[in-house]
Amino acid sequence: MQSIQEIQDEIIDEFSMFEDWEERYQYMIDLGKDLPLIDDQFKTEDNIIKGCQSKVWVHAEMDDNKISFTADSDAIITKGIIAILIRAFSNQHPKDILDANTDFIDAIGLKEHLSPTRANGLVSMIKQIKMYAIAYQTQVK
Repeated sequence: MQSIQEIQDEIIDEFSMFEDWEERYQYMIDLGKDLPLIDDQFKTEDNIIKGCQSKVWVHAEMDDNKISFTADSDAIITKGIIAILIRAFSNQHPKDILDANTDFIDAIGLKEHLSPTRANGLVSMIKQIKMYAIAYQTQVK
């Protein structure tokens, strides 16, 4: 199993292959298409990320002391952003999620290429993933 840091390093490497932001946006859109989609029954108000301009739903489940995330969004770029975060943090132990830094987002230049509202949404998505980790940490055996 890869650590969060190893996955983040992989994402940085992938983004560094692209010359410009047009290509990176296209790559994010492609990642969004491969996102493990949230089941319709979890597309509820409770699972909507507050602070996002577009609608983003995130659902978490714990299995074998690891949290797995599914998500969806009504906007293609936002779907790509949440896909990157889920790839980095899904199937990890709650403590590892809480201990992980998110420097890789700056390393790929994501924040500086998002509109202020999308950048706020990104922060909200990370916060929500960490909140799930806090909630599930109490259930770790």
